[in-house]
Amino acid sequence: MNKILITGGAGFIGSTVASALTDQGITPVILDDFSKGRREFVVDRVFYEGDIADQALIDRVFTEHPDIDAALHCAAKIVVPESVAQPLRYYRENVAKTVDLLDGLERNGCRRVVFSSSASIYAPTLDARVDESSPVAAASPYARTKQMMEQVLHDWSTASPVRVIALRYFNPIGADPKLRTGLQDLNPTHALGKLIEAHTQGTPFTITGVDWATRDGSGIRDYIHIWDLARAHIAALTRFDEVVRPDADDRYRVINIGTGQGTTVRELVSAFEDAVGQNLAVREAEPRPGDVIGCYTASDNAHRLLGWTAQHTINDGVRDALAWRAKWAAQLAAG
Repeated sequence: MNKILITGGAGFIGSTVASALTDQGITPVILDDFSKGRREFVVDRVFYEGDIADQALIDRVFTEHPDIDAALHCAAKIVVPESVAQPLRYYRENVAKTVDLLDGLERNGCRRVVFSSSASIYAPTLDARVDESSPVAAASPYARTKQMMEQVLHDWSTASPVRVIALRYFNPIGADPKLRTGLQDLNPTHALGKLIEAHTQGTPFTITGVDWATRDGSGIRDYIHIWDLARAHIAALTRFDEVVRPDADDRYRVINIGTGQGTTVRELVSAFEDAVGQNLAVREAEPRPGDVIGCYTASDNAHRLLGWTAQHTINDGVRDALAWRAKWAAQLAAG
């Protein structure tokens, strides 16, 4: 691998993967509209500003970089409650525009695609454990956009020589351990972000949903350090031809990327309190629109196919997230 096109490469996940690629001597080529991504995250990187559906721009990228070996598609709208309130926007941005992107990739001969999918597409199970064969039944417009795109990509790989690896992410936390990039938002909407907000602002942390069928009633997730997630992308890209052979009959592969450990929200609160050495005020509330019980991966396919396992703990994620937030807040304040 020489060059990788990363759509959404100025965002949290895309920029972290770009750093990991750079560390491996692979050049990331970033395409981002900067609707959420940060220009600070593409300093000294090859980047193009624009929409993933802009065919002229896609052609320009490949004309100027004909040695791109694969595309990593990270660009998406991702806020579940927002998707419930604005479903048409989510279907337009995450589905319709991605189909346009695929047209551009096909026209330019890019036949290796890694897709940022989501474990949120899985149907609930009795014990919250899922593997790649588990039924899917997305419960929010956001999750349905991921489920729809997986079907589109599968059909595309059946009808053309393109090959696809769909990485179903669980719940990324933390930041690049070298603090090159991290979450763009100082107050993100996910559980760890809300814990950090409660800790730094001295406000209560709200557990949304306390009657789920888990060991303590709170939702359950598989929290994976963002650097481990980035390492999984490196493995998928560098082993692409082993995972999905060019002559394979089935040119579509799904791989769960998680730790294999389920952590409830209450357990995450306890781990956070241990990491910061301080108790938080906690209150309970009804689930938000689109909230689900959650799940964690029970599969070892990532290890078998990619030679990958998670190496970082939840405490590592908390530590790096806090360190990044402090650095980012100071950087934003300084202008």
